Amino acid sequence: MKKNYAYFLLTLLFIITTQAFSQHSVRGKLIDENLQPVAFANVILLSAQDSVSVYKGTVSEENGAFEFQNVNEDKYLLKTSFVGFEDHHEIIDVSKDLDLYRIEIRVSSSELDEVTIQARKPTITRSIDRITFDVENSTLSSGNSWDVLKQTPGVIINQGQLQVRNGGVTVYINDRKVQLTADELTTLLQSYSAENLKSVEVITNPPARYDAEGGAIININTTKALNPGYKGSLEGNYTQGIVPKYQIGTSHYWKGEKLNFFANYSFSPRKEIKRDDSYINFISPLNAGNSHWETDFERVTRSRAHNANVMLDYDFDEKNRLSFSSNLMVSPNKTFDNRVNTEIENAQQRLQSSLFTESELENDESNIALNLGYTHSMDNGGSFSSNLHYTRFDQDRMQMVETDYFNAAGDPFQTISFNTDAAQEIDIVTAQIDFNSPLGSTNFDAGAKLSTINSSSGIDFSNAESLEDLYENLSDDFRYDEMVYAAYANISKDWESWSIQAGLRGEYTDLEGHSLSMDEVNSQEYFELFPTAYLQYRASDDHSFTLDYSRRIERPRYESLNPFRYFLNENDFNAGNPNLKAAISDNFNLNYTLKGSYFFDVYYRDYGNSPATLAFQNNDRQFIRRVSMNLLEDKTYGLDITHVRMLTDWWYAQLYASIFHEENRFAALESEIETHTNEVDGVLAQLYNSFTLTKDGSLTGTLTYLYVSDYMSGSYNFEPFSTLSIGLRKTLWNNRAELSLNVNDIFDQTNTRLTSRYANQDNSFFAREEMRYVRLGFKYNFGNFRLEDNQRSIEAAERDRL
Repeated sequence: MKKNYAYFLLTLLFIITTQAFSQHSVRGKLIDENLQPVAFANVILLSAQDSVSVYKGTVSEENGAFEFQNVNEDKYLLKTSFVGFEDHHEIIDVSKDLDLYRIEIRVSSSELDEVTIQARKPTITRSIDRITFDVENSTLSSGNSWDVLKQTPGVIINQGQLQVRNGGVTVYINDRKVQLTADELTTLLQSYSAENLKSVEVITNPPARYDAEGGAIININTTKALNPGYKGSLEGNYTQGIVPKYQIGTSHYWKGEKLNFFANYSFSPRKEIKRDDSYINFISPLNAGNSHWETDFERVTRSRAHNANVMLDYDFDEKNRLSFSSNLMVSPNKTFDNRVNTEIENAQQRLQSSLFTESELENDESNIALNLGYTHSMDNGGSFSSNLHYTRFDQDRMQMVETDYFNAAGDPFQTISFNTDAAQEIDIVTAQIDFNSPLGSTNFDAGAKLSTINSSSGIDFSNAESLEDLYENLSDDFRYDEMVYAAYANISKDWESWSIQAGLRGEYTDLEGHSLSMDEVNSQEYFELFPTAYLQYRASDDHSFTLDYSRRIERPRYESLNPFRYFLNENDFNAGNPNLKAAISDNFNLNYTLKGSYFFDVYYRDYGNSPATLAFQNNDRQFIRRVSMNLLEDKTYGLDITHVRMLTDWWYAQLYASIFHEENRFAALESEIETHTNEVDGVLAQLYNSFTLTKDGSLTGTLTYLYVSDYMSGSYNFEPFSTLSIGLRKTLWNNRAELSLNVNDIFDQTNTRLTSRYANQDNSFFAREEMRYVRLGFKYNFGNFRLEDNQRSIEAAERDRL
């Protein structure tokens, strides 16, 4: 099979498309954003050399169709224009009869005489490998990028994490991967204005040009810079949850004839409170000596994170660009103060004893990322690019834990205490080249990438004599080195009612993990091929079908590979696993689109032996641990339905619903059974409403409702939860300033209980995070504030695993 894949890859790399005729026809159809034909519009072929000389011209028919006959082989600039619509420009290469199919032209946002055209509605389109949520100049443009992501069809924010089809996602900006933690990503997108967004692409089965690592991809496309000059902004927000917190930031951008410069800085001092109530039933055979533990937990987190970005583009000429990017994140002296109070009852529900734990943790963290890229645009519309990336990540963590034990009468009888000092250093270097070129009516992509990762970690326990009586091999040093070599090729072609795309990516991985204290070495070498295939059929303007498949890989996160133990108290800890292996997944989708506003997706995902964090309670020694393990099986399937429409000229509504089945199977390490299967059947529904509340569009509002009936993660099942949120935005002083108010989780129903119950396992927790809050924000633009910027992210797939 691998040999056949290799033959396929070579075939893709040497595709040759022949040209048969010297004169050809060019035809297409003009439609508006509602998929209605645009009649009597001017359609002109201009010389691609000067974009001025007219070669041929025509007018679209009543059904929007147009056609040119006897067109010489050459490159042309196709231009369409019509009163009330924006001009459309598109470079076309006529080397054979060319069918452009449907060309969407947009309603102009400028004023026509005394008639003001309001901000248009967001639109959704289905292409062969992704769904595109077009938000440019829409009712969502007055918010920030995070708000747009929350309203993107198929994207759910669960417990602060972005998810697509119940799984994690990777976020890109302009096809560059965003390598930040979940909190840092939220901060970045909340400070990035939605007025700079063109569209959001949801790619459930990414094609071969993307790394095989990870699941679905969200790609955020920003608008391109049009006018030279300077613009800047100063913004901040105040959030009142359980405790107040705020964020301030500033951005500055300059675009000249050849140089684009962007700089951004944000400061986020925060105090956060998280409360849990949990229980563990330690079950003994025949209910002899059963013990019930009830725990109240409170964590106060204080942080003062700084984030700075610098981006620089230099255009040597129209075809050659050099780009430099850097990102620096520093979070000094982040502290966690934990208070844990536990009461222990016997089988007769009588208090036996109690224990009180105080845990203080200090964490210093920083990472710096540097990115240097070069892009060359070719005459045939293709491009060549190269990229070099470096990341340095450092983390130091110190923890002090002390637990006092009390008998039923409240008298102290035992104290256990210990300290830990842990450090981690990670260096990541990647080099990548990509090539894209049209071959007649076929588009061809190819590229290669090299990644190296070196990680060094250590943890030392001190004053831990009482803890060493319970556990062995506490202190350790861990080294992890990994190299990944990758290459890919991809082709795509459109004709008449059909589109096809096929690709193949190969990745060779060589890794070694070494636990020095335990003298354990885990070495792995493997080569995997990752094919992708897409087929789309457009039966008519109202009906289209897409079938696609991809093979993906999920590699363990670096922290999950460390065999260290981090303790909440001596009875409750997390542990990594240096023997974790990467997991291969197979992903299938069948999609149907009706009239451009109803989308039906049937999907099946087999994630294989994916890594997960599982909780196990030891009933004999009475402790619980959360350990990283490879599942034995992990799969999901379901049906997603999306519908969008304008209910009135000022009310836009979007419904996303999902019916799904999830199941996994894992080794039951602490039970009398060998394996356990966890599964749920669930329903998810999200209704988003956007309102334009004033005639000039300066006041807008949103109302969002999310409901999830059932959900699971590893060995845990979620109880149903829901979220209702509202928002208001008011632009001031001719869009120079913006005031926003958001109320999240009005009825405090987002937090929910998680329970793991099977065989002799019975434990549960209810995490009460600050999900209900009121946020007031203000933004002020100065300079040429209508200028679009070149903000982009730093690309390196391996940073995603930090």
